[in-house]
Amino acid sequence: MLGLMVASAAIGGTLQYGYNLAIMNAPTTFIQTFINETFRERWDIQLQDYQVTLLWTIIVSIFSLGGLAGALIAGPMTIRFGRKKCLLMNNVFLMSGALLALTSRAAKSFEMIIISRVLIGINAGISMNVQPMYFGESAPTHLRGALSLSSAVFTAFGVVLGQVVGLREVLGSEPYWQYLLASNAIPGFIQLLTLPWFPESPRYLLIDKGDKEACVNALRQLHGGEVQDELDEILQEQAETKGMRPRRPWELFADRSVRWQLISVMIISSAMQLCGNDSIYFYAFFIFQEAGISADAIQYITICTGTCEFIACIMCNLLIERKGRRFMLMGGFILMTVWAIIFTIALSFEHLVSWMPYVSMACIFTYILSFGMGPAGVTGVLPTEIFNQAARPAAYMIAGSMMWINLFIVGMLFPFLVSELSEYCFVPFAAVCLLSALYVGLFLPETKGKSLSVITSEFHKLNFKGQQEKECSSHTQAEYQLGEVSLSTAL
Repeated sequence: MLGLMVASAAIGGTLQYGYNLAIMNAPTTFIQTFINETFRERWDIQLQDYQVTLLWTIIVSIFSLGGLAGALIAGPMTIRFGRKKCLLMNNVFLMSGALLALTSRAAKSFEMIIISRVLIGINAGISMNVQPMYFGESAPTHLRGALSLSSAVFTAFGVVLGQVVGLREVLGSEPYWQYLLASNAIPGFIQLLTLPWFPESPRYLLIDKGDKEACVNALRQLHGGEVQDELDEILQEQAETKGMRPRRPWELFADRSVRWQLISVMIISSAMQLCGNDSIYFYAFFIFQEAGISADAIQYITICTGTCEFIACIMCNLLIERKGRRFMLMGGFILMTVWAIIFTIALSFEHLVSWMPYVSMACIFTYILSFGMGPAGVTGVLPTEIFNQAARPAAYMIAGSMMWINLFIVGMLFPFLVSELSEYCFVPFAAVCLLSALYVGLFLPETKGKSLSVITSEFHKLNFKGQQEKECSSHTQAEYQLGEVSLSTAL
């Protein structure tokens, strides 16, 4: 039952994020032609190439701004409606966007495509926050990491699915591009038909709604068998957060007791986008061309890049409960640093050494594999594990906002990095990966198999380090003074 719930929620959830990123590659030239024709028919204006490129960039990048808006409203929605209902209601944005994309060609309106991308972005922003929260709160402790990580598996699967559907033989040809943009409605319909059969998050039912009976029924439905241990853990968290209302994002910034939890989530969520994984997909076409692969064959080779990330996320899912979160994150970032350096060297010598383009190709696949093995999956697990029920929605809002803001920044800046730095354009990404690995190694406690109270106590040492040292010093000084008094009394 738990596995079916994961499939139902994810197919209309994080799968949409990967899918809607991937399907925009195939119809690039067709939509640009459509924009030009629209201007010519309306105002008898022939747009220049840079103007068409600018409008196309807006269509692609505005998805990130929609995602940011979705991340900001996800927290209040989950508090008011619950995790499951929030995912179901989220399909309103998806269906509206799909309808606008489908009818944009008949209406001869590229503006409808822009609005559609905003709505699809909102849908992705909400699902990227709510789905890992729903999974993490529904999973037993020993499966919490693997279940939360399945969000990344479905994201990667969405990328592969989008690349396949975008092939010329499927929907990636000129007559069908509007159907390609609207095809994201199909997973949404599947979710609407299946998700209502599954229960709400047990933690939400007990801690937020105070319904112990519904919580027990949900645990039995999802886990089966004896659920007393899971119920005891939820009751302990309920006791710790008793009387606390849901926190707001700005309240977390002012709360010293969650300072390092918040710093960790912000840094790792930002690094997930600033590490350059999405940019390497952009660079892949150029590298494959340099290696002598024909333009017709490149679309099939590109599917292999998405498949690499999909396989890596599955491997991470299998290993995360054995190796732990810190190991997977550090390992992923360190390997990405190494491949970025080798990739830079290969790009520098590709015109001097005949086999260097093949080294660059290998670096693309290994870079994506390393990303999928670490940052792609583990990042979404952390807010569930290191924040309590009252702070979790706000934490996901902040993490999601950092992710979407940095995705937008990278999307806008990467073309300029390529033009200014040329073959050294991946050096900044290597620096981000190295610094992220150092931060994880130095400051992030391991959370594998630990209860929230244990994880909180480990962060407590960081949050109140100076205060603890001061208290320890005062305690030592008091003991010293007491010893002096005792000695003088004895004399």
